Amino acid sequence: MNKVFANATEALSGLVRDGQLLAVGGFGLCGIPEALIAALRDSGVKDLTVISNNAGVDGFGLGQLLETRQIQKMISSYVGENKEFERQYLAGELQLEFTPQGTLAEKLRAGGAGIPAFYTRTGVGTIVAEGKELREFDGQTYVLEHALTPDVALVKAWKADKSGNLVFRRTARNFNPAVAMAGKVTVVEVEQLVEVGEIDPDAVHLPGIYVQRIVVNATPEKRIEKRTLTVKEA
Repeated sequence: MNKVFANATEALSGLVRDGQLLAVGGFGLCGIPEALIAALRDSGVKDLTVISNNAGVDGFGLGQLLETRQIQKMISSYVGENKEFERQYLAGELQLEFTPQGTLAEKLRAGGAGIPAFYTRTGVGTIVAEGKELREFDGQTYVLEHALTPDVALVKAWKADKSGNLVFRRTARNFNPAVAMAGKVTVVEVEQLVEVGEIDPDAVHLPGIYVQRIVVNATPEKRIEKRTLTVKEA
């Protein structure tokens, strides 16, 4: 089975549709699948529900899809770096399902592991638990959270072989493995593509069984979200 596609547009061809549930890896602008997000924007699909820790920044990452109004709902844990996200939400133009960050990671991990739901203490006594089942274990109250299994997962890795075995780069790993595992179909954008056998099995972070499509983006922009400089005194 050939998993490698010539470009991001071809990798999404016949896969994305209006109204889908998508998950996108990354944390802020770190480890986001830049080319796949741009191809998703150019595809014109709309009414999307997108699972992501956040929505990038204005004009970059998932922020591009907010500007084109292709997203109708976000399932996120943080929205603070995107003014358009904030504006649309406060204006009632964008649905938002706030999810604690650890719970979001576990909902994706559980989806990939075939676990339909789990109990957690996180969110008990807050609006996060409203309308959800509560249950006591050993005298403590827990809230039932359901797993997430997106129709399509868009992921960024540093290196892949042609079978889709993945290696992530430092903090760019973040949500990407969980997103890849949870997706019914997973498309990965990589900087390096090598032949099968060239990656040491001990170095594989995610096995290729979770990956259906691969596209190479050898020179991503990797924009810095917040640049902080220290000025040394003369």
